[in-house]
Amino acid sequence: MKTFYADEQKHHNPKGFLSSGAPRANPERPERIERLLAGARAAGSSIHRPANHGLGPIAAVHTPEYLEFLQHIHRRWQQIPGASEEVIPNIHPFNRSGSYPASAVGQAGYHMADTSCPISAETWESACWSAWSAVEAAEAVMSGEATAYALCRPPGHHAFAAVAGGFCFLNNSAIAAQALRRSAARVAILDVDLHHGNGTQGIFYARSDVLTVSIHADPAGFYPFFWGYADERGEGAGLGYNHNLPLECKSGDAVFLEALAAALGRIEAFAPDALVVALGLDAFAGDPFAGLAVSTPGFARIAEAIAGLRLPTVIVQEGGYLCDALGDNLTSFLGGFSGRV
Repeated sequence: MKTFYADEQKHHNPKGFLSSGAPRANPERPERIERLLAGARAAGSSIHRPANHGLGPIAAVHTPEYLEFLQHIHRRWQQIPGASEEVIPNIHPFNRSGSYPASAVGQAGYHMADTSCPISAETWESACWSAWSAVEAAEAVMSGEATAYALCRPPGHHAFAAVAGGFCFLNNSAIAAQALRRSAARVAILDVDLHHGNGTQGIFYARSDVLTVSIHADPAGFYPFFWGYADERGEGAGLGYNHNLPLECKSGDAVFLEALAAALGRIEAFAPDALVVALGLDAFAGDPFAGLAVSTPGFARIAEAIAGLRLPTVIVQEGGYLCDALGDNLTSFLGGFSGRV
């Protein structure tokens, strides 16, 4: 299995975020990359640099208004007297269907769902290379690779078409799925991150060509709070093409695998031509977010079950934060997927 990753993805290095109103060190740090690269190599994966694919694949799922904002907001923010080093919003609209503000402060609130996605001078470059890693993995699969792994960092599944959030700026899983649509009539996205993939759901919520399925900690008491409930089934042409499987917090391997069986059944009923796995290793029992309790061997069992679909598959890295087992968890998943465990 090939891994796609570019060193520019390290340059985004957020300093902090607010958690329960308190400033804390941001857990989405560049060091995650070194742990994940080690995990990929231990699974026998070779590392490849993606090409610069330009804005086309990114603009296929994100609005031009939002992309222009991401490219220029840090420079504009620094022109505000007394502004913070990183772009962090202090006001949010009640809804985003009204007028579009002209000010940098107003646009930051409009395009950033929360305070956990600070934008620095390097964020845009890193986010683009993260997205291009996903595109390259999709192109490898379209060219005949059975499976490819995109080491995407920063992650992406909380990013909507025009809104950043939850450490995410560009939705790599959605970008990969849209790229696969060039050769696949139907694509399924299976999100196994600790947190619900609310941005991915939002991007495809009214579409029937991309099925979105997410297994995650119950949002009644866990981020992203406002999305991820079982009654969210899609709308319009997409009604019935979104499936959420929220789990009680601290659920372990057995509960997760039971939900996964239901998720795989829904995917088989959709009969997709290709699959995107939004891989969150933060479902691990020892992850700093401590929301679920999947074990390291459990990731191999999850991967084995998904591989049983026998679909061309792009694995896109989402969450999974600094802990001693982060690399081992990736090795377990990739090894389980390729039958090496």
